[in-house]
Amino acid sequence: MSQSPISTEQRLLPDASRAAQDVLVVQAAGDDAILPRQLSELPRDELNHLAEEFGLDATQHKSRQALVTAIHDRRQLVASLNRDTMLDVVRWGRRPVTANASKEQLAREIARIRAMRFAGLSQPGLVALARLRGIETRDDAPVPVLVKKLKKQEGLFARLNRKRRAALGSLIARMIGEEGPSDYQFLPGEGSAASTSGPAPSATIRQDIEESGLIGGITSRIKKTADSYLNQKLDEVEARIDRKLDEIDRRLAEWRDKEIANRIRILKITLWASVIVAAVSLIYSYVMEVFVRHH
Repeated sequence: MSQSPISTEQRLLPDASRAAQDVLVVQAAGDDAILPRQLSELPRDELNHLAEEFGLDATQHKSRQALVTAIHDRRQLVASLNRDTMLDVVRWGRRPVTANASKEQLAREIARIRAMRFAGLSQPGLVALARLRGIETRDDAPVPVLVKKLKKQEGLFARLNRKRRAALGSLIARMIGEEGPSDYQFLPGEGSAASTSGPAPSATIRQDIEESGLIGGITSRIKKTADSYLNQKLDEVEARIDRKLDEIDRRLAEWRDKEIANRIRILKITLWASVIVAAVSLIYSYVMEVFVRHH
């Protein structure tokens, strides 16, 4: 009778091997936002935030151990996905990331994608998106089946709200005369040159409003426009500084060449003066010797 509660508590404790894997996964993530601690040691609010970043619903996991297990399984799923396929999903969702981003960073950006228009997304990308949205599917599942599962997961009320936001976004896009989206570009990574065309272009305001609502879409568009303007001005300032530095280097090179030419000229004059003095000294010595012999 006294051993049953102890055994129950022991079953609720995290498995040692899984905890060790959690430490390795957290340390291998290379994310400064996550401390190299076991998932079971994180507070509940941090676990909820981490689950939300990975696209998990923390409210569906009542116990702490269930949430830790779900986050661990999601990380294992992210590690098993192909990175190029995840980049295709990010490119389709037009999320601003660098081309050398880690898998966990790509997974967090994919979790923020709420778009339900899957045109332009490849079959492997649909498989990766479905798995990151919690849908079990095969690697060779056909595209119509994947699209049907993704749309079925959305739900009726969410679909109606999205249609309403899409209609409102279309109305606002027609009012401001916005054109279609431009080609996607990855953000410049560390050590790479920044693109002169600014940051990665975003989707249209219609798509922003469809995903985030009226206020959220307009706010996101204003923020992206301001970031694009600031990046453009920073690029112009950087180009101007580069031109000034090139001009300074050119002038320094000219002054260096003039200084070298002046020093060579001085050396030539000194050499000729030494030769002339030596010649005058020889002539004077000869004249004095001849004068001494005659007297």
